[in-house]
Amino acid sequence: MQQLIEQGNFLSLSRTQPKLFTSSIQFTLDNGTDVAITAPGIIAFTPTPKASVNKHVVLSSGVHGNETAPIEICDELVQHILTGKITLSHRVLFLFGNLPAMDIAERFVEENMNRLFNGEHSKGEGCNNSERKRAKALEDAITDFFAVVRPDDEKYHYDLHTAIRESKNEKFAVYPYLHGKAHSKSQLGFLAACGIQTILLSESATTTFSYSSSVQHQAHAFTVELGKVQPFGQNDMSRFEAAKQSITALICDDDFRPDVDIDSLDIYRVNQVINRHQDDFTLHFDDDTPNFTDYAKGTVLATETGATYTAQQDGEAIVFPNANVAIGQRALLTVVPTKLEKLSV
Repeated sequence: MQQLIEQGNFLSLSRTQPKLFTSSIQFTLDNGTDVAITAPGIIAFTPTPKASVNKHVVLSSGVHGNETAPIEICDELVQHILTGKITLSHRVLFLFGNLPAMDIAERFVEENMNRLFNGEHSKGEGCNNSERKRAKALEDAITDFFAVVRPDDEKYHYDLHTAIRESKNEKFAVYPYLHGKAHSKSQLGFLAACGIQTILLSESATTTFSYSSSVQHQAHAFTVELGKVQPFGQNDMSRFEAAKQSITALICDDDFRPDVDIDSLDIYRVNQVINRHQDDFTLHFDDDTPNFTDYAKGTVLATETGATYTAQQDGEAIVFPNANVAIGQRALLTVVPTKLEKLSV
């Protein structure tokens, strides 16, 4: 533990010596911050005095193991907390999602983990592989973390990712389906401070990590796309400075609430969720076509035996295209511009 406190190398130890953390470990830093490690890649911090803590923040990264920039940001934050370089004002849970996938520089080992949340991990054949077991463990960690939250406290979950392909809008966030609740202006302000000017409004329930926290725990939750996939050590971290500084302010300042002009944001709603149903599913645009490329009404976007998928209106844009997903999984989203009609503080 002395090495962990002096070097802050929690992620490295989780990846190279996971047996160190197979049993729960608790200790207190010199500044009074309580530390709880419940598994490799799962670490929570509670500052003192606990009575003044009213925000509870979950930062997850590495749900896809090759999406390295968010992993590096969170790794640095954990190092800075453990070594006393920064002092927290709020409780924070760090989740480094798919450790084995990080080691092989792939999105996943057996199954896409970000399709296994909101209880999906235990459906069908149940928790029969490492991704399903890990998804359940991550969900359980959030449930335990939020269990002590008081009624007036605030809960947040930012699931940090990078996209497979380039994007016309480099950084964007997916706002999970809220089942009629208002979208939060203060959360949009925080995302804008992170450098995120594009918001996708989901129109349906999903099995993503952020939706799970939103619907199960009524947390402010987002899937945050910070750029394009790069190997470890090859990210231009200057492109993530606004996000890193804003996340640091969120967890270290008493009340970090940047404002935003809603009209300055690009707001889209999901128009089509196109799943792959056949082996011959094909996208009808180049593999290097950026996210948010838009098309005229009637343009063929994808085909498979028995189905042709077209743009339903002018300006409909593509997001997250991937023809190589498993049968039954989402291969493409299409989005169209929209306005936010109902906002909460």
